[in-house]
Amino acid sequence: MDHIKTDPRANGADQAIDRNAIIKAIVFVSGIFSKYNWLIIMALSLTAFFIPAPFMWILNHTALLLGLAMFGMGTTIQSSDFKQILRRPKEVLIGCLAQFTIMPLVAWLLAVAFKLPADLALGVILVGCCPGGTASNVITHIAKGDVALSVSMTIASTLLAPILTPLWVYVLADKWVDVSFGAMFKTVVTIILIPVVLGILTNHLMNQAKEKGVGRQLEGGSAILPLISSVAIIILISGIVAANADKIMASGLLTLVVVAIHNLCGLLLGLAIAKGLKIDYKKGTAIAIEVGMQNSGLAISLAALNFAANPLATLPGAIFSVWHNLTGSAFAGLRRNKQEKLVGLEN
Repeated sequence: MDHIKTDPRANGADQAIDRNAIIKAIVFVSGIFSKYNWLIIMALSLTAFFIPAPFMWILNHTALLLGLAMFGMGTTIQSSDFKQILRRPKEVLIGCLAQFTIMPLVAWLLAVAFKLPADLALGVILVGCCPGGTASNVITHIAKGDVALSVSMTIASTLLAPILTPLWVYVLADKWVDVSFGAMFKTVVTIILIPVVLGILTNHLMNQAKEKGVGRQLEGGSAILPLISSVAIIILISGIVAANADKIMASGLLTLVVVAIHNLCGLLLGLAIAKGLKIDYKKGTAIAIEVGMQNSGLAISLAALNFAANPLATLPGAIFSVWHNLTGSAFAGLRRNKQEKLVGLEN
């Protein structure tokens, strides 16, 4: 009987097609999570609110989930991004200064003005003292703002966070709770700085492998690692909502009002500073969005890991995670439409 011969090259081609199909699928799913992040968060949060039991395990893995999220962020950072910071130090410095002054101080003022209970006051201040979130980069892109500047500010504020976040919380929240600067510093280094640096290193090594032609099997990594980051944050927020479902019923509306004002102040004051300093339209858009959108996942994790005696302190961060994506998208639409009109008038 004749044996059927197979061409090994055909098998190789089939494997390449399969690999390319998998990579395309990963990129597609990653794009969906990036574009509709807020909608997925809202859907899962509502599910966790009404059916909390399946989500209750999540808070036991808070540090791991945020570490994964920050590692994923690190893998999106290129060496060229640091060059961007050096090329435009003025705008990056203005954005970071606005980030770490406007949001912490507005948070403290709101906590005092609304006479918030200790847990909620701490949670709002934690949100205000965190660096910019990666969602700001996506929102800036939608707004047709300066994405390179947005990424540079996010990187810079994230690297400054191990010092400035614990310092601001120590200064501002001491009225309500005892704050250990050393413990918070250790937490931020562990769940922010180390994972981000490891992510940057991983991205660098993957790029080197691709350049040498030995890393084709890693081609999907540039999409799947940020996807893991998004999924980790979404799971973390769902766990917070599930664990605090009863308390949300009692304090959710008050927290939402404070969070909404906080976020709006960040967007408007960030924009006002950019206009006052005569920064151009695209850069001003990036600065406003960066100031108004916080790394609320970090706020949630800091509350859960450092203030276990104040469980409701995680609530402002969870609500902010949904809210700032909604307002950020609306703000982006307004800025994009205005920019298109300005371009039309110039033409």
